[in-house]
Amino acid sequence: MISSNIYKNIIFRVSMIVLTALSAAWAAETVHQWILFGALMLLLCWEGYMLAHSLNEVNRKIAFFFDAIRNEDTTLTFPETGNRSMNELSLSMNRLNMIIRDTKKQIRQQEQYYQTILEHASTGLLSFDERGNILLTNSAARHLLNCEPLTHITQLERVEKGLSTIFEQMHHVDNKLINISNEWGSLQLLLRSTSMMLKNKKIVLLSIQDIRNELDEKETASWIKLTRVLTHEIMNSIAPITSLSETLAGYYIGEDGPRTPEEMDKQTITNTIKGLTVIQERGKGLVNFVDAYRKLTHLPKPDCKMVNLNDFLEKVKLLLSAEPNFYRVEFSITPVEDSIILFIDENLFSQVIINLVRNSFQALNGRKDGVIKIMASKNTNGTTTINVIDNGPGIPTEILDEIFVPFFTTRENGSGIGLSLSRQIIRLHRGNLKVISRQDIETIFSIEI
Repeated sequence: MISSNIYKNIIFRVSMIVLTALSAAWAAETVHQWILFGALMLLLCWEGYMLAHSLNEVNRKIAFFFDAIRNEDTTLTFPETGNRSMNELSLSMNRLNMIIRDTKKQIRQQEQYYQTILEHASTGLLSFDERGNILLTNSAARHLLNCEPLTHITQLERVEKGLSTIFEQMHHVDNKLINISNEWGSLQLLLRSTSMMLKNKKIVLLSIQDIRNELDEKETASWIKLTRVLTHEIMNSIAPITSLSETLAGYYIGEDGPRTPEEMDKQTITNTIKGLTVIQERGKGLVNFVDAYRKLTHLPKPDCKMVNLNDFLEKVKLLLSAEPNFYRVEFSITPVEDSIILFIDENLFSQVIINLVRNSFQALNGRKDGVIKIMASKNTNGTTTINVIDNGPGIPTEILDEIFVPFFTTRENGSGIGLSLSRQIIRLHRGNLKVISRQDIETIFSIEI
């Protein structure tokens, strides 16, 4: 509508100029009316001036409008007076200016909203460019680093020597764990980085999290679990020994002191022998328990070598074939298509696989359709996953987090160190052992290394 009216206005003015020019030519050449010719020429000059003035006014308004946008000035308004086409142009630019002003207002409100969220986040956030200029920080980051204001990463040298260098290296590192000291003590910070392009500049966004408290809580919880299990095992051995000792002492100590051999009868001697036998068994059990604890805490350092995974699994299968339950279940190993070479201690690693399979044998005891599968695969991140899968009853959810606790067991004759020992061996290989269990469907022990 605007362009149409301006177009009509220009066509009208140009038509008038042409008509006036033709009239002036007619007055000069045909009727020789020089006074009329002069008047028409003045009119022609005036019409040309008005056309130029109209076009210049449109250009000037449009130029002012774009200059205002470039300078982020949304207070500029154009008067809606004059001819119709100029009024409509002014009205449209004023409307567009109002839309831009409202949009900028909404953007500012959103920025304030996101800034408020960032300030209230418990995780520290910090971003900087390739020159080390810090673009954004929240209060959590400034509190953890105990440094304010933060405008350049070189200021981090005041926090810890070499800290700015660590931050610069986060251009190429995804995660890093660092220790720093401040007036509140020592902090263990986990740095996570994400790189992005912003206005043709590479920006690094860092999240900074103090994991000391989280680690302390997990360590405390682990100690509580271990202490509970140790107390349970020790009391199971000490309580009957104490009780039997008191009973046996009662056979030989009376109210007046030790009894004479003549006072002992055959039944007393028989009961004494039985009691001493029980004490001996409990004592051996306690010694075995201590040996198991020593084994758990004194694992040898892995003697790692390059091992072909398929060959290794075949050797494990051969060792497992000597198990009494081996032929009572359907046992299979899925070979890896591509040759996978692992850098492992073959003896320690086979101990883990055998222990996991033995647990599966016990879980499938008495089941006619028992299936145990060992499957391995190469992951996209370069790690290898080995899964030991069985279709047993599964592990109850309430004890799923307890099974790796040392000496925790649900079996009557179990030692409770197999899974804990297996996890420690995998960790010594810089890997991880975890479990997924679905009741009455399957249990998967997964080794990632």
